[in-house]
Amino acid sequence: MKSQILQTLAALALIATSATAQDNPMENHTASYIAMPAAEGQSEAFAEFLAGAAPIVRDTEPGTVLWFALQANDTLAIFDIFADEEARNAHFSGAVAAALNQNADTLVDGGWDEGVVANINNSDVLSVKAPVDLSTATTATYIKLEAAPGKGPELAALLTAAGPIVADTEPETLFWAALQIDETNFAIFDIFADNSGREAHFAGQVAGLLNERAAELVAGGWDDGVVANIHNFDILAAK
Repeated sequence: MKSQILQTLAALALIATSATAQDNPMENHTASYIAMPAAEGQSEAFAEFLAGAAPIVRDTEPGTVLWFALQANDTLAIFDIFADEEARNAHFSGAVAAALNQNADTLVDGGWDEGVVANINNSDVLSVKAPVDLSTATTATYIKLEAAPGKGPELAALLTAAGPIVADTEPETLFWAALQIDETNFAIFDIFADNSGREAHFAGQVAGLLNERAAELVAGGWDDGVVANIHNFDILAAK
């Protein structure tokens, strides 16, 4: 049965490039992910700063569809989804970015240029499970994937096909997005109410498919190319 499921999912991946806008409610959206090391002794202050930024994003950035402030020990991160490139540009010229710029020398190891700007990863949204019940979300995962040589289009197709599968089979995954950074680099970002939701996700059909195909599609395979690049975060605040 597992083999049949994986074969079916693989077939879906091959036809993903013909998916309709209905399959991807965030078609043509863009995303950004920034992981920032806190300056020594500033983790708590940095976390408070980011948590306080959420109302400003809500009030002043209509084109920022989703925004999350995240923390994993001394690493703080921001993940956001934008309606289009213009909205992303507006975000980076907005009030929160300006405040972070002003406070980066104090809060961020490396300051604005080396601690913030150098860590910006922009991407296009390939596929999503649309957000549900985000008020209950407490934890997030970001996974960066590098395609094996020549396998970028196939990995993109697999990830594009995965969004509807997550939507249909993972009720505890509150939001899921597949992202393309460039021709060879990709990422997955997802949100859960608790760790049980994350565990269900990693035991689910999409994780099974990625595990099955990782040796072929992902540089480093499953262990070194997927598992080693999993970054889990607590959610501090969200739009």
